[in-house]
Amino acid sequence: MLDESLKKAQKVVVGLKQTSRALDKGEVQSVYVAKDADSRLLRPVLEMCRTKKIQPVEVQTMVELGKAYGIKVGAAVAAILES
Repeated sequence: MLDESLKKAQKVVVGLKQTSRALDKGEVQSVYVAKDADSRLLRPVLEMCRTKKIQPVEVQTMVELGKAYGIKVGAAVAAILES
């Protein structure tokens, strides 16, 4: 499911800061969070998702999420932006 969504996505952001900014601007279509990421770091993003009524999709590991987005390091959170 994650791979199919990414193949169709034209605009993506990776990381806490970029995802937070995109959520704040209302540009996010969907959010992906890694289950093994520090919950203290994810809390603000998850609260913004709740406020914006976006259901975050959980991914098993940060490494898996980073790899799906084409980066060589793990990612705690990533988002697909609206076109």
